[in-house]
Amino acid sequence: MKLAVVGGGSTYTPELIDGFARLRDTLPVEELVLIDPATERLELIGALARRILARQDHAGLVTTTTDLDAGVAGADAVLLQLRVGGQAARLQDETWPLECGCVGQETTGAGGLAKALRTVPVVLDIAERVRRAAPDAWIIDFTNPVGIVTRALLRAGHRAVGLCNVAIGLQRKFAALLDLAPTDVHLDHVGLNHLTWELGVRRGGPDGEDLLPGLLAEHGEAVAADLRLPRAVLDRLGVVPSYYLRYFYSHDEVVRELGTKPSRAAEVAAMERELLGLYADPSLDEKPALLAKRGGAFYSEAAVDLAAALLGGGGPEFQVVNTYNNGTLPFLPDDAVVEVQARVRAADGSGPVPLPVPRPDPLFAGLISHVTAYEDLALDAALRGGRERVFRALLAHPLVGQYDLAEGLTDRLLAHNKEHLPWA
Repeated sequence: MKLAVVGGGSTYTPELIDGFARLRDTLPVEELVLIDPATERLELIGALARRILARQDHAGLVTTTTDLDAGVAGADAVLLQLRVGGQAARLQDETWPLECGCVGQETTGAGGLAKALRTVPVVLDIAERVRRAAPDAWIIDFTNPVGIVTRALLRAGHRAVGLCNVAIGLQRKFAALLDLAPTDVHLDHVGLNHLTWELGVRRGGPDGEDLLPGLLAEHGEAVAADLRLPRAVLDRLGVVPSYYLRYFYSHDEVVRELGTKPSRAAEVAAMERELLGLYADPSLDEKPALLAKRGGAFYSEAAVDLAAALLGGGGPEFQVVNTYNNGTLPFLPDDAVVEVQARVRAADGSGPVPLPVPRPDPLFAGLISHVTAYEDLALDAALRGGRERVFRALLAHPLVGQYDLAEGLTDRLLAHNKEHLPWA
């Protein structure tokens, strides 16, 4: 089995390698190709990847290349984990929206739109090249904004599934609080990427006992602290929102906080410099503890499980993924991309099939519909360009929604992204 990782020079890649090594029975990878234009980083991380596999007696071959077409040729699955513009672009996404009093964040709001505009054309070009070099390969997208990127891939006819680590992170936290094995916790996870709610926490599977009321009653303070939301909010909602809902439920408070501390991009950039220094040590043969602070917790387990299920191997039957709605949420179009539990292990290789989900309360369904409309406009702007399309997407976003704000944000977005947007 051959897997290719586009963005293999990421400082996060050793986490992924560690997952492949530990979960070899789930996904027996024979060849892993790391693809990245950053030659120096690529070789550094490729060498560490080989040492990690050797330490764990994994016989898989790790190769590195800057040649995308050669790297993906014959692959069974291609994982996308790229960041167009690097941490410098992320820093901009987190900074200029604050000038207008809006949240600066790389996956939602105006910053998230900027990332989508930069990313979608690049990912679609990569996907077309994958289709030519490995027509049967699955594309697993971890590149943000996952929902919009996955929708672009599916609309273009690619065998693609979007993946995020929010659900698996909550599953692991809830399992620890409930003293259960993670595999015994099934989430009624409903919404869009980075806009989800846990409507149920079930024991054993989709038909199991709902443990959510007891979880909130006994551990509500701990859950609220992780989400950085007041316990009272969880009690009133009766569900567990993802931590990204804080940008909606506490927008002004978050904006004030962001104006008083270094950006997350600056923190990650400093962490990456330190990580690269650690990776250069030829005696290092395991992922360093510092990597846990980099973000993306449990992504390696989720990626291995998803790839294994898609490719006919082991892995859990059900997994939270981003895929076409197809009637799952009846108030959304079928071609909207939702983030829900799906049956991912299909004998015919057809890919994820969403499970039936509880109908969300109008309080949640309204916001899901609103953001879906924004994503329609954002994807249109990413595919066709144009200032007016950018403005319309910003005006539609619930974190913007005002004419003057949308105008000012449009000007700033285009000014900060000229090198990545040929039409700007």
